[in-house]
Order: sequence, then structure tokens, then C-alpha cells
Amino acid sequence: MALIVLDALTKRYPGVTALDDLTLEIEPGIVGLVGANGAGKSTLIKLLLGLLAPTSGRATIFDLDVRTRGTEIRQFVGYMPEHDALPPDTSATDFVSHMAEISGLPRPAARERTAEVLRHVGLYEERYRAMGGYSTGMKQRVKLAQAIVHDPRLLLLDEPTNGLDPAGRDEMLELVRRTGTEFGMTVVVASHLLGEIERVCNYLVAIEAGKLLRAARLDTFTEQTGVLAVEVEDRADELASALVLHGLDARAVGRVVLVALEDDRPYDLVRDAVAALGLPLIRLEQRRHRLEDLFADAEPGETAA
Repeated sequence: MALIVLDALTKRYPGVTALDDLTLEIEPGIVGLVGANGAGKSTLIKLLLGLLAPTSGRATIFDLDVRTRGTEIRQFVGYMPEHDALPPDTSATDFVSHMAEISGLPRPAARERTAEVLRHVGLYEERYRAMGGYSTGMKQRVKLAQAIVHDPRLLLLDEPTNGLDPAGRDEMLELVRRTGTEFGMTVVVASHLLGEIERVCNYLVAIEAGKLLRAARLDTFTEQTGVLAVEVEDRADELASALVLHGLDARAVGRVVLVALEDDRPYDLVRDAVAALGLPLIRLEQRRHRLEDLFADAEPGETAA
């Protein structure tokens, strides 16, 4: 059953269309929402939270309409904003506990749950320090802690690695993965970095300029193509010409010869041609789709089941 359903969802500002006729269903799991800065990711998250009203179209979470049931939806949703919004003179314990109480937990339960989530995000020993003295990575962990303290069914993370160095990004991504798997939450991770999405998500939603490019399981983006890549040290043009003479569709791109695969015949012909030309063979493999190719080649609105 779809957790999030978008039906022709559109959001326009004066002179700008942030989301354009977005139709999509999102199942439970760890979902990557990927697109360049300005693609509409943050706008979509705010629409799902009921913080913005759509210009047209409809969106539901748990079958609740975001336009009219926003307050109810937010009881079941955790949100980690992109920008820093933490009170600097407050400790992590006091802040996260306060957010838990706002979400409806009684004070004793809020304090107990706060200790659990701060331990989960690696801030238990630092929980009584004022957050103004925290590093960027620690602040990101506090934002994640307050998003999960009320045990939501859905977690919306807007650029969770924003401002982190490579080591900090690795740690945050692992924390996001563990949060989704250990707590059984559906997680939507908005990011402009394809490599991050590929590491932690099992489903991908790609948008560009407010339009849907594709939505599918991550493994379908990286499945094998019908192209054989043959990398040689030099004389790739000669190899491509030799393969064309044998009836293959082949072309050289730098040191790599790309050969169309319709059956197994090209493997033997490539082997024989490389040997006949005396070429040092570096690599022979069937190519896979790359996530980067999606934004280079896909037409807006193209989707995959």
C-alpha cells in the first residue's frame, strides 16, 4: 500500500513553478528524493507536512489529505529541516525533550525517550551541553534526534549531510540507514548528491525543475545495459573498425570501444580482434546504467514502475 500519494501536485509562486503536475506513489522503505538545488525537493517536503498549500492537485499521507489534515499528519511524521534552527543556549536534552512533549509525549516519557534517541545518534555523553558549542555534525545529529523522538511512522530528511565533511557525511548516512532499518520507519532523504542516495536508499525519486524524471527501485537504475565496454590501452579506433567489419555495431569513445550486445557473438569476435591486433586489453564488461545518466538523458515525466 502506498504511503504517500501525489496526484498532479503543483505549486506555483509568482513567476516560478516549483512543482509541476507531480503524480507519484511512494511505498514504505528508504526513499531517495534527488534533484539539483532548486529542483523542488524542499517545496515537496513542506507540502507533505502541510506547511505550504498546493496551487493545484492533491497529496495524501496515510490516506490523509495534506491540505486539510496537516496537524493530524504531523503527529506521525518526523521532519529534519535543511537549515540550522537550534536554540544555541539550550542543551540537547532540554530541546529534544521539549520537542517530544510538543508531539504529545508526557514529560516523564519525553525525558526517557530523549535519552534513548540521543544515545542512538551518538550524543548521549554531550547531552547536557549548550548546543551553541556543538560542531556542525553534532547539530545535524540533534536535528535527527528531535525528528525521531516521538517514534514517527514517516521521517522526512531535507539534506541531512548539509555542511558536513566527508567523514561526517559517512557517519550521518550510516545513521540514517540504521534509523530506517532498526526503527522500521519509512525514510525520505532529500539530497542533491546522487552518491549519497545510492548508498542508503532502496527506492529513488528523481525530479528536475519541479517535474518527475523517474521513480523506481534503485537497482533498476543500475541494471545492465545492452552494451559491451572494451577498454584497451590504445588504438581503440582500429579495434572498433575491425569489429564493424565483422558486422558489429561498435564505436570508440576514448580508450573504450562500445559494442551493441544482441547475443553472445560479440564476446568471441572481440577476443579474436584484440588478439589479432595485439592490443593490451584492460577491461571487458557489460555496462551498467549510472544514476548520473538519468539527468543527462531522461525526459521530464518519464517514469518506471
